[in-house]
Amino acid sequence: MKITDVRVRIVKKDDSKLKGVASVTFDDCFVIHDIKIIEGNEGFFIAMPSRKTGDGEYKDIAHPINTETREELIKVILSAFEQEKAKPQE
Repeated sequence: MKITDVRVRIVKKDDSKLKGVASVTFDDCFVIHDIKIIEGNEGFFIAMPSRKTGDGEYKDIAHPINTETREELIKVILSAFEQEKAKPQE
């Protein structure tokens, strides 16, 4: 499965750790929306879409099942995020 498109929307809230939201398309036929780009103590990371369970915990509803895929997803999303941040502000 190949990543065929990545779209990032920058979140402009100075007091929030949430810095962007991404949508990733695979093989031009399957998309995952609402992948969060978060600024942590050691840099940016992604959080997959999740749902709150009855006991108050959050569970991912879509996520990679191996390290190689997770690392590729992180790389392409954060790269697209940096490109989007570099664009002139409207």
